[in-house]
Amino acid sequence: MVSSRDGFIAKKDGSVSWMQSTDNYEQGITLSEEEVVDFVNSIDCYVMGSHTYEHALELGWPYGDVPVIVLTHRVLKTDRENVKFYSGGLERLVNGQLKLSFRNIWMVGGAMIAKEFIRLQLADDVVISFMPIILGDGLLFFDYIGQEQPLHLKDVSAYRDGMVELCYQVIKG
Repeated sequence: MVSSRDGFIAKKDGSVSWMQSTDNYEQGITLSEEEVVDFVNSIDCYVMGSHTYEHALELGWPYGDVPVIVLTHRVLKTDRENVKFYSGGLERLVNGQLKLSFRNIWMVGGAMIAKEFIRLQLADDVVISFMPIILGDGLLFFDYIGQEQPLHLKDVSAYRDGMVELCYQVIKG
């Protein structure tokens, strides 16, 4: 998930244009195109909410032909063979279907869905990328998840554009 430094994933109007940073942190790293391609190619399946799905369509669909599961109770249409819609329980989806077929499942969007994955202990890792901006208002990433969840810091990366990425392992218990 990409977040402002004060924890928002979108402005109140849903816009995310602030995710493009012009900051210049000289000690930060820049990923090569090969590294980005290798990372994207390691993902077997994406899971997202319906609003993230609609936003991805507006952006030109960055997920290619990789299988995508869209969590929704709405009736949505697609002309993509790799997109499936799902409205049942997350535990049944993850443990009964996805883990049997995929090894690297990436949940790419939706604050409510991310909280539910964490609450149900279906997430193995939480990766949060903080952009160098304070929005002051908008849609919060974490707000009242309803339980304490210990995390183990696995990695920290600081990028040239000022983004800082924290990768945590979810401690299951």
